[in-house]
Amino acid sequence: MDLNLPKIYPITNSEVSGLSHTEQVRRLIAGGATFIQLREKQKAAGDWFPDALEAARLCREAGVTCIVNDRVDIALTIDADGVHLGQDDMPVAYARRLLGRGKIIGLSTHSIEQLEAALREPVDYLAIGPIFDTSTKSDPDPAIGIEMLSKAAQTSGMMPLVAIGGIKADNLSSIISAGAASAAIIGALLADPDRISERFHEYSQIASQC
Repeated sequence: MDLNLPKIYPITNSEVSGLSHTEQVRRLIAGGATFIQLREKQKAAGDWFPDALEAARLCREAGVTCIVNDRVDIALTIDADGVHLGQDDMPVAYARRLLGRGKIIGLSTHSIEQLEAALREPVDYLAIGPIFDTSTKSDPDPAIGIEMLSKAAQTSGMMPLVAIGGIKADNLSSIISAGAASAAIIGALLADPDRISERFHEYSQIASQC
């Protein structure tokens, strides 16, 4: 499918925000989000499922695209719009077989070599990072920097490329200028839960001027 990603791609995180995924989604939508990834690394599927189900319902009602990180089983069960997979998750070909052609699949990469391999997979978009040092992953890959992001954007060609990792207001413009179609943001949007809607709007404004 031809996927038109928004310039700001928010990812929920309950550890960072202290909020349920449903409440994070509600605040992100209020700020103007149209494409949201639900990311839960700590809870078992059974414990997270009711929250994910309600978050996906909110997205559907608002016409917002809902992507589930890692968990193809949960994405299928809550009828999310797709999944985002990591290098160690279910292989893309098997996820595509389960999800069908109508769902979105994104894949994380951390080097040009991984990106080149990923371009041969049945994906709808690719992510690369971390661009800068990040604190939202317990064991992050080394930061790749703007120069490699620019090379990755050239390598990806027509495939939409999402930059992730340590993106903040003061470096967002450099991400877009380097050729990323979208900037995935966690900490800078969620760390102050009372300002999630406001922060999303602010970042969208910055990105729209790039």
